[in-house]
Amino acid sequence: MPDIFNKMIGRTRYVVLRLFVHLAGSEVAPILGVLNRDARDAIDADGDLQVLGEGLVELCETLLRSDEYWLSAANEGDVFWSEGEAGDYVNELFTDSAERYGADLDFSPESDLNQPLSIPVTRNVVVMITVAYEGEVPELETDLANIQALKEGLKALINLHYKHKLRAIQVHFSPAQLGDELTNDQLLQYYPELIPL
Repeated sequence: MPDIFNKMIGRTRYVVLRLFVHLAGSEVAPILGVLNRDARDAIDADGDLQVLGEGLVELCETLLRSDEYWLSAANEGDVFWSEGEAGDYVNELFTDSAERYGADLDFSPESDLNQPLSIPVTRNVVVMITVAYEGEVPELETDLANIQALKEGLKALINLHYKHKLRAIQVHFSPAQLGDELTNDQLLQYYPELIPL
């Protein structure tokens, strides 16, 4: 009933969503290249939503092309009628995502100095996408822990960018750089919400 009342008086509906996608296999490491390039572009863009949206589109398209490596997924979110409350929830999810194992990026030039000549290739990558958008998107406001729903959800994220409905975009991923490894034990410890697809 409050939703109907809020719509009748013309209040804006904000949705904050976090989506987890776990990819596994010997071929998932190249996805880290796409993620790191998009992260650098996002930092250089200094919060420009258009640039962040273009990176999100590229990431969603990469994930859609890599669906044979999807192993598990999860999503969570909430609806708000106040932009401030939605913003607070985005910040809460950002902090939680950043504190998870391997989600911290190090772009300092010294970070490459002590790299061994051969690096382990991770078999697990977890991508965490947090967005805030205006309106209703049924494809995102449902359980995305099945393959078809996840495909529809990723396509809906792409459409939100082109419809200019996104109000916040954040992407975290683990491991955050090539050479780091995300083990199965760490997956269970730091990403307990993941549901097998």
